[in-house]
Order: sequence, then structure tokens, then C-alpha cells
Amino acid sequence: MTEPATATAERTTHDPHNGEASAYSWYVLGILVLVYVLNFVDRQILSILANDIKRDLSLTDADLGFLYGTAFAVFYALFGIPLGRLADNWHRVRLMSFGLALWSVMTAVSGFSRSGMQLTAARIGVGIGEATASPAAYSLISDYFPQRLRATALAIYSSGLFIGGGLSLLVGGLIVEQWNAAYPGGGPLGLVGWQAAFMAVGLPGVFLALWVATIREPVRGEIDGLPTESSPAPFKAFFAELLNVIPPVTFLGAARRGPKALALNVLAAVLIAIAVTVLTTLLGTATRQQWVFVGFGVYAVFSWASALKSSDAPTFNLIWRSPAFLCIILGYGMVAFASYATSYWTAPYAERAFGIAKTELGWFIGAPSALSGFLGVILGGRVADYLHMRIPAGRVYVVLFGLLMPVIPTVIAFGTDSFATFVVASFFAQLLSSSALGAAAASSQSLVLPRMRGTATATFLLSTTLVGLALGPFTAGYISASNNDDLALGVISTLASLPVGLVLLISAIRLYPAAQAGITSRARAAGEKC
Repeated sequence: MTEPATATAERTTHDPHNGEASAYSWYVLGILVLVYVLNFVDRQILSILANDIKRDLSLTDADLGFLYGTAFAVFYALFGIPLGRLADNWHRVRLMSFGLALWSVMTAVSGFSRSGMQLTAARIGVGIGEATASPAAYSLISDYFPQRLRATALAIYSSGLFIGGGLSLLVGGLIVEQWNAAYPGGGPLGLVGWQAAFMAVGLPGVFLALWVATIREPVRGEIDGLPTESSPAPFKAFFAELLNVIPPVTFLGAARRGPKALALNVLAAVLIAIAVTVLTTLLGTATRQQWVFVGFGVYAVFSWASALKSSDAPTFNLIWRSPAFLCIILGYGMVAFASYATSYWTAPYAERAFGIAKTELGWFIGAPSALSGFLGVILGGRVADYLHMRIPAGRVYVVLFGLLMPVIPTVIAFGTDSFATFVVASFFAQLLSSSALGAAAASSQSLVLPRMRGTATATFLLSTTLVGLALGPFTAGYISASNNDDLALGVISTLASLPVGLVLLISAIRLYPAAQAGITSRARAAGEKC
């Protein structure tokens, strides 16, 4: 289906050149926030359930970090690539509606898991479904809101991350304790509390998907004065991208591009396999699945980027040949490395260290987490927009702030013997780290053309998932498991990412102004007609 009919309807809702957003734009944003809230309820609920799952399935902290982070993140990131491409070419509303229904069903299916392998399979399904959300949402928001409000709108959307994370602790803790109290020996179908919680938070998403389907599709790029025609064959590009990220079919795609491309593809696979073997040897065979998954992800990204270079040179140039873009997304990846580890392990740590019941954790950690994350991402977005109007790289300064400022409260939180101090310090750590998200997202979106936003979003998510989510929680869990389940040591160790992030973001600040000013010229030089 083409877009003109829905596009015309959207033209009547606002003037794309007056710099304002219509009431309908804010209505759409509200629905997208609800989707993202549920996205993170379904993703983050594993945190409040972690200790029960560890006991019932005989897992280690490293296994829990793998389940929460890597098993989800690798497939979330990889499917985000072709789905980002589909978001650039197809009906974004339909894409999001379908993905929401898929990940909701897979969350419910998680409740039937009887082993770590079964839960891993379910988490992979959740990751694939959730990969539809942000490429579609970021692109929709960029077409509903003008440049001057974009970081604010993206920050409001991103607040769903923290609201959902907080709600997952509140709702998850309540369901587990109520279910276990009502069915001490297991309830219907033999389900225990943590299994019932997965099912309870998963199924409502199917109904929300129907509401999402009612959103009008805006004209792509019109608000920036660069209206873009719909692709005549959106799924052709999607399946082509899909084949570029799924081994071993990737070798066939490389062969079609020529002997040199095939040789590079094979060489990359061999080098990554060697790296996986070395890491497994150094860190123990128990970590094999972690490094196999990460290696799979890294190889798939290499294969995709190689294919993108030959199929869409302008997009490749503005993303993979842009040092500013890469420094921003990898710099934020360092923020995500520590913040994902902290947010996931906060509840299990408090339950172990302070003996706090799950329902109390929901109120003392979940509610403050939702509030601090919401405030941080909104305030960070507003400050980022303010600085952007005055300093070319103003938004990147906010990302740098989000990297540096959470360090002290994180160390205090995981070093104190007082639960009250832990709660307060965790609140400020979340408040400060969350300020970077909207700024990082808007910065990356501002370095590409409108038709490339979905792909840029998918690439941005690669850094937050493969660097942050796939490595942060696992690293903390692995160090904990290697040191007699010392979660405090595990979480604090992830702050070692700070120096790397500092170098990347300072570089981004220096490179950003020239990169933004040269978007159109660099795209034209690569063959773009604009």
C-alpha cells in the first residue's frame, strides 16, 4: 500500500513549515510512549524475577546477565537492521502494531519456560518483536515534530523506557508474591509466581497493538521540506537486508557482490571465530554461549554494513563513514554499558543484600526508578534542545554529562550498608544517566537524511544493545559469579567504560558541527539525488 492517502490526511493536521507540532502529533506521541512503556515492562520484568528464576532453573549470575542482555540484545539489534530498512520504506504504523503483538505473545510464552534454554528461546522472540518499535517510532516522531522540538519529543518517547522499567518492578513483584501466596505449591498448569508474571504482562500488548494500528501515517520528510516518495517494493529491500544479516546465507550475498567481498566476509567470520575461541578459553567454557552470540552479532553487523556499502552508498557514507555519527553512538554505548547493568541488577542486589520483599522493592526501587528516569530523560531532552539552538554540538554535551555524572551515586549505592542511602543514591544515578538518551538519539537522527532515519535508528540501537545491553549486564553478572556472587563488585566494575566513552564523546563534540553542515553535500557526492 502506498502512502498518499494517509499522507494527505496528515497534511491537514499541521503546517510543516511553521515550526510547531499539532495536537494530533502530541496524541500520537502519547500512544508511542505507551508502546515503549510496555516494551520495557516486558523486557525489564526479568530483573524482579531474577532471583526466583536463578533458584528454579539452577542458573548463575552470569547466566542471568546473558538471559537479560545478550540473548535478547543480539537478535533485537540484528533484526533492527532489516526492520529499520522496512521502517524507511513501508507503513511504519503497521510495522509497529505487528511487532508489538509479536513481542507480547513471546513474553507470555516465557511463562511456560522450564529451563534456561527455553527461556533463552523466548527472549530471542521478544527481542525480534521489540526490534520493530524504535525504528518505526523514531522515524514517525521525526515526521510529526519539527527540528526544534525533536529532541524533546524523542526524550518524551524515551521516558517510556524508565516508566516501563519501574512498572515492571511494581507489577512483577506484586504478581509474584500474590500468586505464590495463593498457590504455594504452584498454580494452574503448575505455574509458579515468576511464570505467572510473564504471562500477565505479556497479553495486554495484543490489545494495545490494535490501538496503534489506528494512527495515521505522516508524509515522510515533509516537515523538513524534503518529502519522500514511498518505495514501490518495500519488502524486497527488507528481505534483501534480512539475508545480509543471517549466516550462512550472508556468504551467498557476498559472493554476488564479487570475489573481494566474499573474501572479506569469510575473513571476518574466521577472525571473529578465533576471537570467540580465545575469549572462551580465557574466561571459561561456561561463557561460550555469551561469546558465540556476541560473535554472531558482530559478524552479522559487518556483513550488513558491507552490503549497505554496495546497495546504498549515500546511507553508508552518512552512517559508517561519518566519524561524528560513530563517536556519538559508541559514546552513548558506553553510557548504556554501565546503565543497563545498574538498572537490571539493582533489584536482585537489594533483595539479596538488604532482604527486602519483592513488593517493597517495587515501591522503593521501581517507583523512584520510573520517576528519576522520566525526569532525567525529559530534562535532558529540554536542555539538549536549548543547547542545540546555541551550540552546534550542544546535544552531545548532554550525552557527556550523562556519562560522567552517575559515577559517584552508583559507587555510593553499591557500597553502602544502608537501604535508605541505596535508594536515594540509585535515584540520582538513574536521573543523571537517563539525561543522555534523548540527546544521543536526536544527535544521530540529525546527521542523516529523512529517508535514512530508520536505518540510522537501527544503527544507533546497535551501540546501545551490542555494546551496552549485550555486554553490560553479563559483565556485571560474570564478575559477580566469579567472586562469590558479589553483585556490588560486578556492577561497579562496569564503570570502567567511562574513559572510553569520554574519548569518544569529546571527539564527537569536535566533529559534529562539520558533519551536520555537510550532510547534503556528502550524500550527493555518494550519488544521492536531493
